[in-house]
Amino acid sequence: MSGVHEQSRKRRPFKAFLITTDLQVQDDLEGLIVLKRGFICSEQDQGKIRRDALWVKVLDNGLMVKIEKKYLLEVALDLVGLVEPVQDPEVRLSLLNNPNNLRQLASLPINAPLWVQIGPQNELAEAELKYIGPLSGGSNALYFGVELKGSAAGRGTCNGSYKGHRYFSCPDACGLFVPVSHVRLRSWSSKNNGDVQEKTRENPRRSNHANQAQAVLSRTTESAPVAVNNNLRGSTSPPPFHLGQRVSVSLEGIAHAGEVRFCGALPGRVQSAMYVGILLVSMKQTPQHPHPLSQVPKSILKPTLSPISKQSTSSPSAPAPKIPLLPPNRQGLKAPPLPPPKPSVRHPLTAPVPPPKPQNLAPAATPQQLEHTNGIHSPASPLRSTGEHMELEVGSMVEVNNPPLFGVIRWIGHISGVQELVAGIELEQELSAGTDGSYLGERHFRCPNNKGLFIKLRNCRRDSRFPVPEKPVNQVERCNSIAFAEWGSERVDEHTPPVDGDEARRIYEGSKRGIQGHLNSCYLDATLFSLFSCCSSADWVLFWPSDAETDQSSKQAQELLRCEIVNPLRRNGYVCASKTMALRRLLEAASSDASFTNQEKDPEEFLNKLFQLLRVEPLLKIRSMSQQAQECHLYQLFPPTLPISPASSPVPIISPASMRVASVQALLESSFLHAGLKFVEAPSCLLLLMPRFGKDFKMFDAILPTLSLDITDLLDDTLRQCSICQAVAEWECSQCYGDLEITPGRLKQYCQTCKTQVHSHRNRASHKPEKINVPQGSWSGPLHYARQRMSLFAVTCIETSHYVSFVKHGPQASDWLFFDSMADRDGGENGFNIPRVKACPEVGRYLGLSEEELSRVDASSVKESVRRLLCDSYMCLYHSPELSLYK
Repeated sequence: MSGVHEQSRKRRPFKAFLITTDLQVQDDLEGLIVLKRGFICSEQDQGKIRRDALWVKVLDNGLMVKIEKKYLLEVALDLVGLVEPVQDPEVRLSLLNNPNNLRQLASLPINAPLWVQIGPQNELAEAELKYIGPLSGGSNALYFGVELKGSAAGRGTCNGSYKGHRYFSCPDACGLFVPVSHVRLRSWSSKNNGDVQEKTRENPRRSNHANQAQAVLSRTTESAPVAVNNNLRGSTSPPPFHLGQRVSVSLEGIAHAGEVRFCGALPGRVQSAMYVGILLVSMKQTPQHPHPLSQVPKSILKPTLSPISKQSTSSPSAPAPKIPLLPPNRQGLKAPPLPPPKPSVRHPLTAPVPPPKPQNLAPAATPQQLEHTNGIHSPASPLRSTGEHMELEVGSMVEVNNPPLFGVIRWIGHISGVQELVAGIELEQELSAGTDGSYLGERHFRCPNNKGLFIKLRNCRRDSRFPVPEKPVNQVERCNSIAFAEWGSERVDEHTPPVDGDEARRIYEGSKRGIQGHLNSCYLDATLFSLFSCCSSADWVLFWPSDAETDQSSKQAQELLRCEIVNPLRRNGYVCASKTMALRRLLEAASSDASFTNQEKDPEEFLNKLFQLLRVEPLLKIRSMSQQAQECHLYQLFPPTLPISPASSPVPIISPASMRVASVQALLESSFLHAGLKFVEAPSCLLLLMPRFGKDFKMFDAILPTLSLDITDLLDDTLRQCSICQAVAEWECSQCYGDLEITPGRLKQYCQTCKTQVHSHRNRASHKPEKINVPQGSWSGPLHYARQRMSLFAVTCIETSHYVSFVKHGPQASDWLFFDSMADRDGGENGFNIPRVKACPEVGRYLGLSEEELSRVDASSVKESVRRLLCDSYMCLYHSPELSLYK
């Protein structure tokens, strides 16, 4: 029975555990080993169960150690494989606090929509789940194989294969294998928003933990002394190392061999901490596994364990173990300057002299070298580990060594024999071995005698007496980060035509509607909303044919505009800022203009760059009388030459006229007339820029957007009516435009008879009418035909450098919507803009007025929305639905 029981017990699956606290393992051969909180262990040797300790294998580094049970927490076996690929132990602990969420992710079906973290900034990308499982035989670590979608396509690392084995199929550079910590359910229901916010707040911890773990390793290894904890003060237990013992130590990811030359307490240090001085004998070792703890050779250890005390543990928030500046017999002296380059000769030191530095650090000081050397530098600061030392510059207030010496960086550069950057510091206090800013006879800066110190830049850290300046947030990268997860919008591949009337108002009206603004994007948001939200006349640019091989960027921009912006906007009424930021990135890359992602632009600059990127043909073809036809996408209006006289008005008025008003009709005719321009063909979409002369001076108090724009007389080579008798016109006279006796402010064109009669008057005898093109054919009598008109469908306005939109969403005069991409704000400087769309039927009442009527309106009686439309118009958008069918 005992044999059967033994076999049954051995067949029990090995248990898995998490280490619940930081531990230290001391091995006679391998030296000090650190086991971090969150490391995963697998139970070993079930036949020798002990009451107080277990032999376990640490999966993170492959070591076999014995750990007391009180430091182990059993983990469900179905969760171990999920969290094993997660590199950061703290993230593992966080994930295991919610086992139900882990199991939910593990049970997701294939093709489930996900958010996946990619890139160094942990950007949030759309993806679909394609595989969950291990990536090698015999491994229990479970990875998520995903296919990147949308704007993230092409940023993957594979096509679904790993090391020659295919786990799923997807296009090249669209596949990615990630741990569970990098995936999120792609769901935007209100019940999930809180969960998303919680995970969003966790994200910075994950990236910081990775950096901090590396910082701890860098400070410990580079500092040379290795703190060996001893919980009992005054303990007489023998030191863990003996002189002459061969050891290895990891420096910057590379293992180095050496000999123990000192082991014991240091003067002035915590007596419970023991330090090891190592003489490095080789600096040429191959790099090991990148995991910080994998530098230790994997072997069966005979460890002694104890929890790591606060005195001996380097942590992100605690200072690194302090290093003596000088040998004990010179403790009363201050740190001398950086030594001149010397051959890498090491002299064995005996206890209690601290150990020498490795070759890539400053050599240890000896009493004989004191006048010319810099002694032992302080431990590498967190600035070096996280890359923040790059922010130090000339003028930065810094501290060096420990206890610290304070000063200001006066010079940064290279010194002969030292490969790394060196900082010249003017200290606050005199140093016996200080200089006047010279080093080896060469002056680098000037300061009082004995206050100059030269030290490697990476050993400088910001002055801790002052608060650390907040690192500015990269708002361009932040837009694509997990922080924007709650504000995300879905991709829509199916073509979605715009809706109108009450349906359009239902989709768009409200908060968090329209296009979300971010980082000076209002010029783009307002333009895209005006152009595509309720009108399809510009949809041809979404399907313009292009060569996928030669015009890859054009194809990518077109798909992004269609599937990530226009279709989602029309279907769901909302597009997040990360989608428009992706478009801005493409514009930036295509134009080599870095300001497209973060600075203010004008709508015309944006549209010109966009249409160039899409490689579509120009919207307008305009011919001058003296030149060939020119092509363009927009047209800038110029002011007319005559004032407009007021008349009666059905709305509240005052007398005399209070506003200088011009209509878009008059502005367009005047611009074409005086520049001698004609449309070669009737445009399907006409984008007109209003005349503006800055904030402080406007030629007009208001510009009336003409609802129905008549372009018949602006077309070249087409039949036109005589202004007098309605017969076919053959002549045009620009001098008659301002004639007060013949309907001033209107184009004047005449048949042969009327032209002769009009110009027989002595006031018009000097006029020079010009012949116009008349289509071939026999024409007699009055001309009856439909005039060519274009309808107003949107107006983009600007006030104090901020663009907004007015969009007509239906056939009724009151069918108008107002859109502001930055109408509200959630949070402060690093918060989020909230876009808003609201109905503004009141503007329709004023758009139906004539110029004369509008000029007599009491400006104080109009609503804010009406004032913005009439007084701050920037671009009026017209279309001809019939002609757009031919595009």
